[in-house]
Amino acid sequence: MTDNFSIQPVHQRRTLVDGQLKAWSGPVEAVFSPVLTGGAPTRIGSYPAQGGADALAALDAACKAWDLGRGRWPTMAVAERIACVEAFLARMVAVREPVVRLLMWEIGKTRPDSEKEFDRTVAYVSDTIAALKQVDREGARFQQVEGVVAQVRRSPLGVVLCMGPFNYPLNETFTTLIPALIMGNPVIFKPPKLGVLLHEPLLEAFAASFPPGVVNTVYGDGRAVITPLMKSGRIDVMAFIGSSKVADMIRSQHPKPHRLRCVLGLEAKNPAIVTARADVEQAVKECLSGSLSFNGQRCTALKLLWVERPVYRDFLERFAAEVDGLRHGLPWEAGVQITALPEPGKVGTLTAMVEEARVSGASVANRRAGAIDATSYFPAVVAPIATGTRLWCEEQFGPVVPVLPYDDLREPLDWLAQSPHGQQASIFSQDAAEVAGLIDGLANQVCRVNINSQCQRGPDVYPFTGRKDSAEGTLSVTDALRVFTIRSMVAAKDVPANHDILGSITRERRSAFLSTDWLF
Repeated sequence: MTDNFSIQPVHQRRTLVDGQLKAWSGPVEAVFSPVLTGGAPTRIGSYPAQGGADALAALDAACKAWDLGRGRWPTMAVAERIACVEAFLARMVAVREPVVRLLMWEIGKTRPDSEKEFDRTVAYVSDTIAALKQVDREGARFQQVEGVVAQVRRSPLGVVLCMGPFNYPLNETFTTLIPALIMGNPVIFKPPKLGVLLHEPLLEAFAASFPPGVVNTVYGDGRAVITPLMKSGRIDVMAFIGSSKVADMIRSQHPKPHRLRCVLGLEAKNPAIVTARADVEQAVKECLSGSLSFNGQRCTALKLLWVERPVYRDFLERFAAEVDGLRHGLPWEAGVQITALPEPGKVGTLTAMVEEARVSGASVANRRAGAIDATSYFPAVVAPIATGTRLWCEEQFGPVVPVLPYDDLREPLDWLAQSPHGQQASIFSQDAAEVAGLIDGLANQVCRVNINSQCQRGPDVYPFTGRKDSAEGTLSVTDALRVFTIRSMVAAKDVPANHDILGSITRERRSAFLSTDWLF
C-alpha cells in the first residue's frame, strides 16, 4: 500500500438536522474496512449510533419544512429548487476525491468503479435538472376542454424517508434522494450501514445548499431509528433499496400503509439464456462482466447462466478459464477486478452455498475458486447446479456463478415464470427468429430483456424497475420525478371573468404553482 491510497480515519461527530450540523457526543458505531492490512481489519472511522429520540427530532424538522404542504420548500418555484440543487452539485464535485477514497475503503470497490460511481452520480443529478425543466415546460400551459380551463402540474407528496444500498451507496441513494428533493419533498436520509462514512464529506454541502429541514440525516441501527419513524405515521414516502423481506417489515410498521407511497428496488435473480445459436465468445465475455463486476454484488448481475447443451461444455470451459484469469487484489491496484467483500460473514455464506451445490452433484469448474481470507472469495463457477439448491433459487449477491445445461427453451422460461423475481434477463443468440420467440416469452416476466448483452441499469433515461418481488415503482431520470409526485391541477370555468383572474396571476407571477414561466 502506498501513501497515495492511505486514509485518515473519519470519526463523524456531526448530524444534519433542521439545517444545522449538530455536534454528536453520544455513542458511536465503529467502521472497519473489509480491506485487510497485515491480515487484520482496519478501523477507518466511526459514526453516531442514534436512537429513537434522535430520529424523531429529524422527523420533526422535516415535518416543519413540509408544514402540511405549505412550507417554503414545497411551495418554492421550480427554478428556485433547481438553483439549490445546482449549488449542491457544485459543492459535491469539490469533494470527489475523499468520497472516492472512502468508497474504496468502506466497501472494497475498485478505484475505477468508485470514480465511475461518483461521476455517474454527478451526471444523474445534472440529467435530473434537465428532465425537470422539460417536465415543467410541458406543464406551463393551460388546457381548455368541455368548458373547463385548467393547468396540470406535478406536486410533492410529503416527507420522504430515503434508504440506499451498500453496493452503490452513493449512486443508488441519490437516484431517489435527488428527485425526491428537487420535486419539493423534505427528506430524511439514512445511509446504508456499509458505506456510511462516504456521505460525511457531503454534509456541509447539504447544509449550505438547502433551506432548514429539507435534508435531515439519521444514523444507527435500523430497528432503533427506522421503527419510530414509521410508527409515527408521518412518513409519506418510503424509498428503499434492499431486500423484499426488510422492505415488507419496514412498511408494515406504518399505521396507515394505504397512505404510504413506496419506491422499492429489491433483489433479483437475473438469468442469462445462451442458446446453441449464440456467439459463444461474445456470450462468455458478456456473462463474465455481467456476473462478476464488483464481485457480483449488483442487483442487475447475471446470477444464473442457462446454456443449451450443444454449446454447454465449450461455454463452461471458456468461461471458467476467463474467471481464473481475473485478478484479485487491493481496490486501488491497477487491473484488479476481484476485491474484498464488505458484508460480515459473506465468505462463509458463499462457501456454504457452493458446498450444498457440490453435495447435490455439482462441481466447481474453475481451479482458483474459494476463500482467500476472512473477507475475500475468489469466484467459483459451479455446474451443473440441481433444482432446489440455494444457488438455484436464492440471490447469491457475490462471486459465485451457477451454470446449468438445458435441452428445451421451456426449461429456463418455466424457471423464470416460477421465480419470485422478475427484473431482467439476457438472451444470447444470433438467430433472429429464436430471439423473437424468447422476447415474447420473457417480456411479461421481466422488465428488461437484453439481447447479446449483460443485464444493467443504464442508460439512466431508460426505465429501471422489476416485476414480482424485484421492485415497486419505476426509476429513471424522468420516471423518478413522477414517482415522488402526484398530478395536481387548477381548474376554472371557461368564462371571461376567470380568464382575467388566471391571466393576472400568471402575468404578475403571483403563484409558484400556477405559472407559465418557461425554464431554459
